[in-house]
Amino acid sequence: MYQIMVVEDDEVIQEELSVLLEGNGYEVVLTRDFINVIGEVKKYNPHLILLDINLPGQDGFKICSGIRTFSGAPIIFVTSRNTDMDELKSIMLGGDDFITKPYNTPILLARIASLLKRSYGLQHTEVVTCHEVTLHIEKGEVEYRGHSAELTKNELKIMAYLFRHEGKIVSRADLTEYLWDSQLYVDDNALSVNITRIREKLKQVGVTDFIRTKHGQGYLI
Repeated sequence: MYQIMVVEDDEVIQEELSVLLEGNGYEVVLTRDFINVIGEVKKYNPHLILLDINLPGQDGFKICSGIRTFSGAPIIFVTSRNTDMDELKSIMLGGDDFITKPYNTPILLARIASLLKRSYGLQHTEVVTCHEVTLHIEKGEVEYRGHSAELTKNELKIMAYLFRHEGKIVSRADLTEYLWDSQLYVDDNALSVNITRIREKLKQVGVTDFIRTKHGQGYLI
């Protein structure tokens, strides 16, 4: 699971980002020690950092410069400052992206996903296991006790999302939105077809009742 550090002193926005990111399968670290952000980054070594510019203590530009002396983790500036000079300075100091507040949620999530994919590929989620069922992301296969079945691209994305939310109910709307943000659009009817096909493939390898339907709520593994 990718870990994202949020460096934002507005508690409302901080909480909003935390809920958004956790709801999309990320682990979140909230920094409250704005005097020692560099130390916090060294401590947690996050995969990606969301960084405001206007902060108590050092501003985001100085923090970004400091991070770049030891880490290549992607940095997205999320800030209310919106001049061309601010954006240019953020890039020159090592920032990877620049998003102004109020941000568009799907765009922010898409930018995060794109940077993580570009920076890390699939290395952090190559193989995941839940209840003896193993998902081989690189090979696009599901395996159970030595038996395996191939998954289509959409089936793989759906399974990966469910695995990341193990033990939690995932709504149909969340799944559809996730696939849309990943540029793999699946409408409501197509989602049902994909779930049915996944269940058939799980049955082929000896697994039943792995994906449970919670009527009126969504799916649960």
